[in-house]
Amino acid sequence: MATIIPGRKACTTNPLKMSAPIGAALAFLGMERALPLLHGSQGCTAFGLVLFVRHFRETIPLQTTAMNEVTTILGGLENIEQALLNIKKRANPALIGLCSTGITEAKGDDVAGFLKLIREKHPELAGTEVVFAPTPDFVGGFSDGWAKAVTAMIAALVPPTKVRTPWQVNILAGCHLTPGDIEEIHETVEAFGLTPIVLPDLSGSLDGHIPETFLPHTLGGTRVEDVKRMGASAITIAVGEQMRPAAELLEKKAGVPFRVFERLSGLAACDAFIALLAELSEQDVPAKYRRQRSQLQDAMLDGHFYFGEQKVAIAAEPDLLFALSHFFADMGAQVTCAIAPQDAPVLARVAAQTVRIGDLGDFEEHAAGCDLLVTHSHGRQAAARLGIPFWRAGLPTFDRLGVAHKVTVGYRGTRDLIFEVGNVFMEQLHAHEQHVTPASVRPDLHRPGAAPAVDAPAHAGH
Repeated sequence: MATIIPGRKACTTNPLKMSAPIGAALAFLGMERALPLLHGSQGCTAFGLVLFVRHFRETIPLQTTAMNEVTTILGGLENIEQALLNIKKRANPALIGLCSTGITEAKGDDVAGFLKLIREKHPELAGTEVVFAPTPDFVGGFSDGWAKAVTAMIAALVPPTKVRTPWQVNILAGCHLTPGDIEEIHETVEAFGLTPIVLPDLSGSLDGHIPETFLPHTLGGTRVEDVKRMGASAITIAVGEQMRPAAELLEKKAGVPFRVFERLSGLAACDAFIALLAELSEQDVPAKYRRQRSQLQDAMLDGHFYFGEQKVAIAAEPDLLFALSHFFADMGAQVTCAIAPQDAPVLARVAAQTVRIGDLGDFEEHAAGCDLLVTHSHGRQAAARLGIPFWRAGLPTFDRLGVAHKVTVGYRGTRDLIFEVGNVFMEQLHAHEQHVTPASVRPDLHRPGAAPAVDAPAHAGH
């Protein structure tokens, strides 16, 4: 059990935390023909839009109710009404995800009441679902907003039912999963003859494909019709502790049992996931995944020489921090610095002695002496100042290409993760060897029978 150290700073010096509204907006972006709408000022939306565009390098549909000083005081009914009518007329989306912000939550807008009045007044809004997620900036963070949006969609769209489709499986994807991760999970479930419904599915909407024409809403993702069928599934698989409330609500509404996987990287976690799919499908594990498991075992044997006893510092969202910490612990490394932007139940089970609630300023302060820094792209300045190797993980990653396609889950994803991080450690080993005293001034290397230098720890086979 990790000890949680709460933050006590008067102000944030180098932010790690991202707000709940943009977390909810990203969840809505995982829906097909969807358009997130932030109920707040234009600046709230603009900053979130820049964040997503830099990370995904894609066109991001994001709208705002454009609140100002006067409308904030008087209430946002007219702004929400006008925004919904304009969006319906110009984009005609299947879903509008309405997210509140700090300014409107502090005012106390009754958004649920507003939506009821607007629906009664404007029947032309029929055919477009409007889902409201209360996401004030001053409560929780990015992962909390994502979880609230997914829970709100289940509450609004999934009807109670007692019908069961034995081959249908719900997948509730956490915000720490990349589009590539979600696609890998989707393909793995299908390999067992099961039909997955992923909520939300960023692999369909933000996987980097180019549409044939401009669309004012998302292209790809989970269909509203599929969400409405989730109550008939045989089981819900929640990936990440943040998805537990949504899975519990689905069980309460439709009686769908659930299982939470806190991570899907690592040999044991992948084995448990594959075993569950084999049990649900009553099929043998496909040869493809048996071979991938063997490849992962070989990668673990090859890589543990470079991971062993390395000191790692990680700053990330709670579920990503949990998954990465256990990945490094599995490989023999030590997580000596763990920073999370906000508290969460899963932090107590992070593979570190302590987890500090803080920012990148705390990260830089407590990561001194580590062998590797792990966080998103805003950690590059700390890495440069400390002179420590840096590996990017999480959102935003804006100084590398292909981050949306990176796969870190399953046997194949864990194997590639070992290679990617192991190569960083190996590169530093070679850089260190270049600074070793030359052989010309090391008499021991000229002794008869002296052992030759080697580039890596020697091992016979495995």
